[in-house]
Amino acid sequence: MWNLTGKVAQDGDLVQIVGTRHKSFIFNLKTGQEFHTHRGIVRHDDLIGIPYGSKVYSHNRSPFFLLQPSLAAVLLDLKRSTQILYPKDIGFLMINLGIGPGQHVMEAGTGSGAMTTALAFAVGSTGRVTTYEQRPEFQKLAIKNLKRLGLDERVNFKLGDIANGFEETNADAFFLDVQNPYDYIEQVKNALKPGGFFASLVPTTNQVSRLLIALRQHKFAFIDVVEIIQRYYKPEPERLRPTDRMVAHTGFLVFGRPMLDEFNFDDEVEEIPEILDD
Repeated sequence: MWNLTGKVAQDGDLVQIVGTRHKSFIFNLKTGQEFHTHRGIVRHDDLIGIPYGSKVYSHNRSPFFLLQPSLAAVLLDLKRSTQILYPKDIGFLMINLGIGPGQHVMEAGTGSGAMTTALAFAVGSTGRVTTYEQRPEFQKLAIKNLKRLGLDERVNFKLGDIANGFEETNADAFFLDVQNPYDYIEQVKNALKPGGFFASLVPTTNQVSRLLIALRQHKFAFIDVVEIIQRYYKPEPERLRPTDRMVAHTGFLVFGRPMLDEFNFDDEVEEIPEILDD
């Protein structure tokens, strides 16, 4: 079980051990089990009952630190049969979709369940996520990934062709992660509450253009197109510099809000922040 509130590692916890050069491993603790790494064997019994943040050792005395895995670490560690969303995109999506406890959030294109995991984590025990997937093998893996984290009870997994529409209505937010999202905007709007939150991710500009046309045809307003670029820096005070690699283009994020009335896009102008006098 993925538990971020505990201070001491317990039997059944999802834990992360991090070694030199930040090489890490994530696994569930189980009494009597062993975890094999290229730097030796780590016995689960040696981890159970000790505080997080402690230094632990493999059988050949290679050092690791015991941690609770972050959401980003969990998502990157998921077993996958499809390309998953990157944490840099998921974070921006979650904030701009207004995801929070108690909400009903919908998703189409479950894939391996990365975004599903993030949504289930954010809506809390009082919220729910409904996610649609067309391919049974993808859904099966996603369910397995969510069960491992103890989040599957917050998710309603559905199998089917979204061209037939959705059974749900008045959802708070909808994330559409399919190859041709512009073909399903009418179905999405029928599932969303008026003024709700919509987002999609597509990799190419021609897909963005087709999606923008479809959104405007179905009375979506306040549309934004965003690309997130991420670059890390080497955390050395005396030689601070960018790392050799960066996470550049992964996709275009497209946001919109479904309206009840027609929106005149000719009147939409870019807002320029006011500069306040001292």
